[in-house]
Amino acid sequence: MFVLAYFLVFAVSLLVDVVPFVGPPAWTVMVFFQVHYQLDIWLVLFIGVTGSAIGRYVYSGYIPGISDRFIKPSKTADLQFIGRKLARNGWKVWLFVLLYTLIPLPSTPLFTAVGIARIKPIHIMPSFFVGKFVSDAIMVLAGNFVAGNACNIGREILSWQTITGTILSLVIISMFLFVDWWTLITDKKVRIKFNIWK
Repeated sequence: MFVLAYFLVFAVSLLVDVVPFVGPPAWTVMVFFQVHYQLDIWLVLFIGVTGSAIGRYVYSGYIPGISDRFIKPSKTADLQFIGRKLARNGWKVWLFVLLYTLIPLPSTPLFTAVGIARIKPIHIMPSFFVGKFVSDAIMVLAGNFVAGNACNIGREILSWQTITGTILSLVIISMFLFVDWWTLITDKKVRIKFNIWK
């Protein structure tokens, strides 16, 4: 039974991070299974974060195919341009990803940007894993409130935190999509282009 519970931690953590929309954070899944089945918290964290990282890796792999169907080739080229620029600054990108995942922001915008810009996700996965493990550990270990409300974990989908996270994710993705990165980097001018859809 415990083996099945750990497998569910992995599978559900992967599932919530492989979907192309913002859902409940993976740490809520970890807390639910840890409390419900009295699992080892550190094993839950390791298995859950591993599932989450694989989910984000898969997500960043298929999101370019979705973007190619809906976004104009000129905008795709613009996003690939920023991706090539970022890829040259390896340690700065790793540091950014680490800091981004240490703060409680949804990782959907990050991996949407990584996927569309064609940045190889394997390059950022180590810093993502470390940052995610630390931030999820804080959330799970400080989970007295969450544990006390574990039976209501489904309500997290409509909580103010999830709604705020969804809105913030949409704002970040919109900024990434609608900024003309070529003009910003080459001419140092901010230009917004909304006509990016096919």
